[in-house]
Amino acid sequence: MNTAYALKNVNLIHGDLNRDLQKNMTILVNEQGLIQDIGKDNELLIPSHYTTIDLSGKYVMPGLINAHVHLFADGKPFSLSVSEGLLQFAYDRILNTKFGRNVLKKRMKRNALTALHSGVTTMRSVGEFFYTDVQLRDEINNGDFVGPNLLVSGFFLSITGGHGAPFLALVGDSPWEARKNVRINVKHGVDLIKICVTGGVTDAKMVGEAGRLQMTVEEVAAICDEAHKIGLRVAAHVESTEGVRVALQGGVDTIEHGSEMDDEIIHLYKNNPNALNGYTALIPTLQAAYPSASLDTSVTKVSATVKENSRLVYDSMLKGVKQAIENDITIGIGTDAAMPYVTHYDMWREMDHYMRQANLNNKQVIDMVTRTNAKILGVDDVTGTVDIGKHADLIIIEQNPLEHIEALSDISMVMVKGNLIQTPSVTRIKEVDDVLNSVW
Repeated sequence: MNTAYALKNVNLIHGDLNRDLQKNMTILVNEQGLIQDIGKDNELLIPSHYTTIDLSGKYVMPGLINAHVHLFADGKPFSLSVSEGLLQFAYDRILNTKFGRNVLKKRMKRNALTALHSGVTTMRSVGEFFYTDVQLRDEINNGDFVGPNLLVSGFFLSITGGHGAPFLALVGDSPWEARKNVRINVKHGVDLIKICVTGGVTDAKMVGEAGRLQMTVEEVAAICDEAHKIGLRVAAHVESTEGVRVALQGGVDTIEHGSEMDDEIIHLYKNNPNALNGYTALIPTLQAAYPSASLDTSVTKVSATVKENSRLVYDSMLKGVKQAIENDITIGIGTDAAMPYVTHYDMWREMDHYMRQANLNNKQVIDMVTRTNAKILGVDDVTGTVDIGKHADLIIIEQNPLEHIEALSDISMVMVKGNLIQTPSVTRIKEVDDVLNSVW
């Protein structure tokens, strides 16, 4: 059972585009970790057993939701431009051993806690090794340790030679093999299914391979049918226009990364009869592609192929973002944390990127990273806004993020399901921060 808290004298940001900041507010959080009441300081009676925390001058808003993360790495630069034989050796002899799995789990837990301490109270993990993400989610939900709300996908679903295969994916080459792989993931307790419809930047061997079509419409449709019949959403890694078309026709619920659109694609995003809720949302990951695309390879240490693929993907992804905003397509925010130069602690950079490149304002990106992300992930009944009856997933900050989005880089306190972290601690990666600070 949690302590009951009264957060007093706060400037309240609801996380909802349609509601303005409210000053001099009190939020009551009960022992179950739920928001019990919200009201003006001078109108709300605080029960005697509540622990009162005076937050005069500070800002309270919903915890951030990162809709696209991987927990297996921390954002330090890494290269996959090594032979498959060497990767196979490392996988068999190091990673896929009892020692290797223990190291991996500790690293993933550390990364999840880094995200939480930086203000991310909910994370959707979209591709991990050995269902370690399922284990971590269960430990958090069982109360073994205080961590973020985790939605997990386990292994990717891919094809022979496809993105993430064979190490990070279950491989299938027909609709029925794809269905079977959904069933395997479901048996292991996943919350969603992640599929790779096209190639990706990290393991592409040649320019243009990142967006090359890999899955067929029939395979995607089989996966979506199998997942949707038990209420699971399907997230699709896609990095080309034709890949987006195939994924949408198959009925996926979210397009991860995305690409330039045409009229058919725009219509399918907004009206997708095969998606679980009748529409498909877009989760771009601009910060994941930007450093490799824009910086000199002497800095990033990536190959010329990775740099050019990153540029192609980034340019098309950014066009897709602008089209989504223009056409009122549901769009959320995910960072692709774990990729080179994408840490688990600086989600504000992705929000800042949208503001600079897509002419969004602070209130719009805050809505996207809280209320809209919660709706896309199907958790808006319990989190995403500051409302009575929802989980007390809150962050407390010194400066007003409605004026300066970088205020989200310095979190004073974090609360997840009513568990208060009074002095959050984040270990930053200087080599990554220095490079990112040089980009803008």
